[in-house]
Amino acid sequence: MKAQSVIRQNRVLPTGEIVAIAGRGLFTGNRGILHDEHRQLGRPRWRHPHWIICALSYKAVRRQVMSPGTWTELFFLDEAVALAAGHRPCALCRRPAYEAFRDGWQAETGIRPSAIAMDRALHAARLGKGGEQRRHRADWVSLPPGAFVWYQGAAWLVSADQLRRYSPSGYDATGSRPENGRAEVMTPAPTLAVLRAGYQPVLHPTA
Repeated sequence: MKAQSVIRQNRVLPTGEIVAIAGRGLFTGNRGILHDEHRQLGRPRWRHPHWIICALSYKAVRRQVMSPGTWTELFFLDEAVALAAGHRPCALCRRPAYEAFRDGWQAETGIRPSAIAMDRALHAARLGKGGEQRRHRADWVSLPPGAFVWYQGAAWLVSADQLRRYSPSGYDATGSRPENGRAEVMTPAPTLAVLRAGYQPVLHPTA
């Protein structure tokens, strides 16, 4: 009989929560070393402010997931989910995406940011006092494609003219995008500005 693969607690939701579910998604990334020698997550959900989005493969480097003493591999359905959770593109394995993200940041602020400056701003924008996701309000009409909102008790991806409901295996429903009022936005405010400037995240095929 074939042994069942172990499902690790390393999948990140748009809320920023880290859960144990099957499937890796399109991207990996990290927030530091979050697991112990038994490959179990401890209480901390981050070890440093540098939350990045990485490619699943890089220069034929092979890693054993959650190896003791190394950074905890986290996985995201797609880049929009990772951005909503508060991560940004890695400068090493995703250099073109990283520079495009910086381009958007510079277009909105007038300053070419360092990775440290972006991480400092993102860390302040993504976390509330208890470590929960910090959300903010914005007009529905101002939301760019690629943003995430909390709407009717679920996380939804914003597209040009619709909403797409998130599920761990893909987007499973569409809905009308409201034309008036204000939305509860999950994507951190600095990242939302980068999306407005034209940054285009890589989306899951179901989007």
